[in-house]
Amino acid sequence: MTEPTQLSRRSMLAMLNVSAGGLVLGLYPSLGVAAPGAATQKQGKGLTPNVFLHLGADGVVTVVCHRTEMGQGIRSSLAALFADELGADLARVKLEQADGDAKYGDQNTDGSSSIRGQYDTLRMVAATARTMLVTAAAKRWRVPVETCVAREHRVVDRKTHAQLSFGELADAAGALPVPAEKNVTLRPRGELTLVGTDLPLLDGVAYVTGKAAFGADVNLPGLLVAVIARPPAVGGAVRTCDPSRAMAIRGVKRVVRLPVPVPPYQYQPWGGVAVIADNTWAAMRGRALLDIEWVDGPNAAYDSDVYRKTLSESVNKPGSTARNLGDVDKALAGAAKVIDAEYHVPHLAHLPMEPPVTLAHFANGKCEVWSSTQNPQEARENVAKVLGIEEKDVTVHVTFVGGGFGRKSKADFVAEAALLSKEMAAPVRVQWSREDDIQHDYYNAVSAQKLTAGLDAKGSVTAWRHRTAFTPIASTFAPVSKPMAQDLQQGVLDLALAVPNVRAETCEAPVHVRIGWLRSVYNIFHAFSVGSFIDELSYVKGQDPKAAWLEIIGPARTVSLAELGVSSLRNYG
Repeated sequence: MTEPTQLSRRSMLAMLNVSAGGLVLGLYPSLGVAAPGAATQKQGKGLTPNVFLHLGADGVVTVVCHRTEMGQGIRSSLAALFADELGADLARVKLEQADGDAKYGDQNTDGSSSIRGQYDTLRMVAATARTMLVTAAAKRWRVPVETCVAREHRVVDRKTHAQLSFGELADAAGALPVPAEKNVTLRPRGELTLVGTDLPLLDGVAYVTGKAAFGADVNLPGLLVAVIARPPAVGGAVRTCDPSRAMAIRGVKRVVRLPVPVPPYQYQPWGGVAVIADNTWAAMRGRALLDIEWVDGPNAAYDSDVYRKTLSESVNKPGSTARNLGDVDKALAGAAKVIDAEYHVPHLAHLPMEPPVTLAHFANGKCEVWSSTQNPQEARENVAKVLGIEEKDVTVHVTFVGGGFGRKSKADFVAEAALLSKEMAAPVRVQWSREDDIQHDYYNAVSAQKLTAGLDAKGSVTAWRHRTAFTPIASTFAPVSKPMAQDLQQGVLDLALAVPNVRAETCEAPVHVRIGWLRSVYNIFHAFSVGSFIDELSYVKGQDPKAAWLEIIGPARTVSLAELGVSSLRNYG
């Protein structure tokens, strides 16, 4: 029997003769690309006005990326935004990836908010450094600050045309007090030459040549690999397990039972039996030979077809009122025509290209983690909790992430690696397979929607009723079986309708699996059902769908939630 060959992503690409030589990637060749995993806070000389930026005497600007790179280009965008505001040469900007740490503020990469939600705040980081550089130059030249400008990686006196490079000013600027935000001014929009333009993908070459370090690419001496047989039903547990056949596989070191999770499940390790081996293939072979008898628990009988009928019954009965305008019942009773339709959307799995994976090393009471996580602070907190240690003793390095879509903001797979590393007294990588990923996901909510509209004799919509039943994300954290107020701000409460009588109702949806965020979240089924329903109304009315939409949502205007029939965003029963 031959030993399994260890293949890395890089060696596989070499075997396939993949080359970036013939591709036009628009990459700045000299732009520094530090592999994600270990941002270092620069110390000593140079300019470090905050935790995000350092300028050295060599003129290199080091930017710390506090959000996760999942292919959306945050590392490239952040570098360009900082360079634009600072007046730096983008080719002299180097990136380092932040570890999970509260000093960086919110690090949860979700909601397309990394730039959109922090645009001016991020610009202020660079503007502060620019202000200090300009002040240092003005002091050296003994001229008013107003005559100096930072551009093209230098500060220039517009009157005398004297200039100093950023590197020449770094130490002097670093010795100045950091100015208060009120004393820092952002550049006028017209001075930003990179924002809004086509930009190079900073990590493009690393992606196509296999040099980019994803979660499964990190290696440590003595590394072990674990795969886990998890309970097939939520709330299930191991009744008996015979590991003897698994242990007979060459390379398998141990078979370990994981703790049984208890509701609310949150981000607990999912339980089951882990097979730990020298390599992934041996671990997977061992898992396939485990003889496990499961106790399936309260969700053993969960069946998608049966549950669809359960949700249908739910939305065909009155629910809890979340939005009310006018008198919908009276308007429907007096309508010339009533149209209704029901829509069903099943659970959706995230299916990122890279399944969940984490490497953890617990030693001497501390745990170091390398993970493809969207939320390193949550991962850090969860690891500390399951290991019974303080957060300060946990370090979470963020690797490149091969797609996340919300799945990798949950830290269950990170906690699994930490627990098994402690158990084995060695570094352990927990590797999920594609089958694991689909079978044990935090699924997007299954839903049923019942929409009813009343039309008058002219075909105008005079009444609109929307009943929605879906398993809310909150059920992962608390015993909840009905949507909450914040859940309906995606396509129900915030749907502007030029209809005089509107009511939205939430209906019961018993929970049987773990529910989590997925791109667009509740808009997935709300937008689908509302859009489909308006298509059906346009057909009945003999009207183009666009015209039907414009009629139903009404003219351009500003409306409050109260005017839409929403009295409160508090939760309701």
